[in-house]
Amino acid sequence: MSRVSRPAHRPDPEVERRYAEVVAEVLSRNPEHRIHPTLDRVREGCALLGDPQLAYRVVHVTGTNGKTSTTRMVERLVREHDLRTGRFTSPHLSDVTERIAIDGEPLSHERFVAVWQDVEPVVRLVDERAQAAGQPRLSFFEVLTLMAFWAFADAPVDVAVVEVGLGGTWDTTNVVQPDVCVVTPVSMDHEAWLGSTIAEIAANKAGIIKHGATAVLAAQEPEAAEVLLARVAGERCSVAREGVEFAVADRRLAVGGQLLDLRTRGGTYADVLLPLHGAHQAHNAVVALSAAEALLVEAGGTLDPAVVEAAFADATSPGRMEVVRRSPAVVLDAAHNPGGAAVLAEALAEAFTFSRLVGVVAVAADKDAEGVLAALEPVLAEVVVTRSSSPRSMEPAELAELAEGVFGEDRVHVAERVDEALDVALGLAEAEADVTGGVVVTGSVVLAGDARTLLRVQA
Repeated sequence: MSRVSRPAHRPDPEVERRYAEVVAEVLSRNPEHRIHPTLDRVREGCALLGDPQLAYRVVHVTGTNGKTSTTRMVERLVREHDLRTGRFTSPHLSDVTERIAIDGEPLSHERFVAVWQDVEPVVRLVDERAQAAGQPRLSFFEVLTLMAFWAFADAPVDVAVVEVGLGGTWDTTNVVQPDVCVVTPVSMDHEAWLGSTIAEIAANKAGIIKHGATAVLAAQEPEAAEVLLARVAGERCSVAREGVEFAVADRRLAVGGQLLDLRTRGGTYADVLLPLHGAHQAHNAVVALSAAEALLVEAGGTLDPAVVEAAFADATSPGRMEVVRRSPAVVLDAAHNPGGAAVLAEALAEAFTFSRLVGVVAVAADKDAEGVLAALEPVLAEVVVTRSSSPRSMEPAELAELAEGVFGEDRVHVAERVDEALDVALGLAEAEADVTGGVVVTGSVVLAGDARTLLRVQA
C-alpha cells in the first residue's frame, strides 16, 4: 500500500467549477519563464484600473534567495500593528490563490473568481491593443499582478508587501511606488535573463530602488553591494545595510526553531523566538524587521518589542525547511539553485540529528542541477531523482546521470513520479533499525508543492 495520501476534495462544486475555468484561462497565457521584458502592458492595465497600486503603502522585495520568507515576515510584522495588509508572493506551492493574500489569508476561490471578473474587461482590452501592435497578450504573471493590485485596493489594505517575480527593473511588479525597497542576498540565478555576473544581476534587481524610498539591503557579495549602493546614491535613498545598520547579534537553537537577538538602527530586540530553521532565516528575519522599522517608525525609533515577538512567534514559510511529517521526518524545501541548496544543507546539519537522510530531488531543466546536487551531497546518504508536475522539469534519466556523477551509482535511485519517489525515499530512510532516518524533498518549488499535496498538508 502506498505511504502517500490522496489530496482531499474541496466542497461547493459550482464555485470550484468556475474557479477551475478562471485558472485555466490565466494558465493559458505565457508562463513566468517566458519573459517579455517590458512594463508597458502592465502599466496600461493599471492605468485602466485607476492605478490601484498607488492606493496603499508598499514594501517591495527582490533578491535571489529568501524573497518569499522575507516578504511573509514583513507582512506579519506590519499586520501585528493592526494594519490591513496585502501580500503578493510567487511562485505558489499548491494553489494559485496562495500568491494573493489579504490580512495573511489567501483569497478564497470565490473571491479569486470575483477579482478576475473585475479585471477581465481591462485584460481583454490590453490584450487586443498588444496583439494589434504585434506583441503577446498579458502573461500569466502580469494578469496575477493586476489581480493582486486590484484586490488590495478593493479590500482596501493599508500596506502591500510585494515580492518581485524575476529580477527587478522590468519585473511586472515594478510599477509600484515603494516606501521601502528590500534586496535579499543576490547570487547567480536566471542568467539567461538577468546577466552572467553578480554585478549584472544586481544591476537588474537594483531597478526596484526608487527615489525617496528607504533601501534595506541584506548582506551582499562585494560586486553586488557596489552596484546596489551606487543605485541608492543615485536615487538619493536612505539605506539600512546588514552588517552595518542592522545585524543578527546572536542566535541559539530552540525547540522548533531558534532564539534571536536582532540589532537594528532603533535598538536590540532580545530573545525573539523564530519557529523557522536555519541561519538564513535568522538573517531574513533581521532584514524583515529593519524593513518594518523603516516603514512604521520614525528614524531612530523602535517597534514595540512585544509586538515583534508576537509577530515572529507566528511566522510561517511553507515549503521552506518545512517539517510536514515525523517518524520518519519529511522536510520540504524549495531550494532550486546551488546557493539555496548550500543554505539548505547547512540548515539540515544544524537543525536535525538525522543519521540517515535521503533526498527526493527534481530540478527544472534550465537550472544548474549539477550544482544543486553537489551542494546537497554531503548531507544525503542516498538520493531519489524524479520529475515534478512542471513541464519544465528535467527528465529523471537525465537528472540521474548527473546525480551518479556526484553521488556515485550506488547512491542514486530513479522514480518517474513524485508519489513513487516519496515511497522509495521513505523506505530507504527506514531501512536500517536503530537509525534516525529522514527525507528531504527539494530542488524545485513545484516539487515541494507536489509533495505537500500528496502528503495532504494544509496551506
